[in-house]
Amino acid sequence: MIKQYIFALTVIVTLGIFAYTLNRLIRFFLLTKPAFPVRNIGKRFGVMMNIAFGQTRIMRKPLMGPLHALVFWGFCVILFGFIEMIIDGLFGTDHFLQVLGGFYDVVIASGDIFALIVGLAIIVFLSRRLFMHVRRFEGIEMKAVSHMDAKIALLLILYLMISLQGMNIAYYNIKVINHESLAGVYPVSRFLAGFFPVSSSSAPSFWYEFFWWSHILMIFAFINILPYSKHFHVIMSVPNVFLSRLDPLGKLPNMDQVTREVKLMMNPDTVFAAPAADAPMERFGVKDAEDISWKNYLDSLSCTECGRCTAVCPASLTGKKLSPRKIMMDARARMKEKGPGLVKNGSSWSDDKSLVRDYISEEELWACTTCNACARECPISINHPVLIIDMRRYLVMEEGSAPGLLKATFNNIENNGAPWQYSPEDRLQWAKDLEIRVNLN
Repeated sequence: MIKQYIFALTVIVTLGIFAYTLNRLIRFFLLTKPAFPVRNIGKRFGVMMNIAFGQTRIMRKPLMGPLHALVFWGFCVILFGFIEMIIDGLFGTDHFLQVLGGFYDVVIASGDIFALIVGLAIIVFLSRRLFMHVRRFEGIEMKAVSHMDAKIALLLILYLMISLQGMNIAYYNIKVINHESLAGVYPVSRFLAGFFPVSSSSAPSFWYEFFWWSHILMIFAFINILPYSKHFHVIMSVPNVFLSRLDPLGKLPNMDQVTREVKLMMNPDTVFAAPAADAPMERFGVKDAEDISWKNYLDSLSCTECGRCTAVCPASLTGKKLSPRKIMMDARARMKEKGPGLVKNGSSWSDDKSLVRDYISEEELWACTTCNACARECPISINHPVLIIDMRRYLVMEEGSAPGLLKATFNNIENNGAPWQYSPEDRLQWAKDLEIRVNLN
């Protein structure tokens, strides 16, 4: 009974801390702008199953792709055991979900196998970060804290797998010594138990309790560490894929206020709802964290910092400053910096800094070719060009800032109705002395 009370208190504390973090993030989301209506639920579900659960994009890498996919699938299966531990801890039961019969045996056996697979995969990932120079793990945005964050998270996951396997081995030994039936099937733990022979159930009982408590407490700690870590994608990746844009990657969203003006110009009789008299002036594009859409912010929170986007970016590959990964990391960092002040003091509060220039330079923004290689490669459907284009819009439409060649193109379009410097009257001069034969038959 005391164990149940302690466990219940631990659950309450864990949920309380997580609720505080969740409330903070919700407040930040409320600062952002609308993105697009969430429709086509069936299609979104299909995309989610294909990209998030099927791991189709990450499987493009012949070795690391399948390993990452196995880790993800392993977590999905092991989640079942975590739910059972919560039930057992709160109600004092022992493997409560064994009432599911054959299904339970299959899931527990799968979890036991995946605990070993995930543990080995994590060792491979750690080895790559510690002993190998992987180019996409580097970059100006990848500070020492980013590398340390990744290593700590991997170590935590590794211990979760060790403690799960240790708990299963101890449980198997207890049941064998006491000649009791097992709840579930443990193919890996049954084999490993042979390396830990015991003569009484006292030692296995101790290790079972030790691993049970350390495993569940590590999960609780991990849950509350995740929102402050790049591994927040463990929670955010699936909803981010579900809420991703369904438009073709090359289609960039138009600004409603600009579309409205163009329609009025083309047809003055077009009727639009008049904005409220006291409505604040809308900003063109994105200057700072509060100007980004909720989807941009969701993308930034979901970013795994894997660098696959930057690794395929033609601008980055040719030595330009642009790194799509840095764009997402900067958006997240800027909201973390400015968000509390906006929540406390209102939307008009300013700290005299902004996302554009203080975090992301004009050179980075104009280096983007909008080829969408980054968005196509991202394993969780982050769309970097949409945010980049919105920051460009701010520079052009509010500050009139653009590279010289682009300004010249804008001037030519305004003055000549075309991107070239020649007047409309001279546009056909190139064909003046050409002998053009026309076949009228």
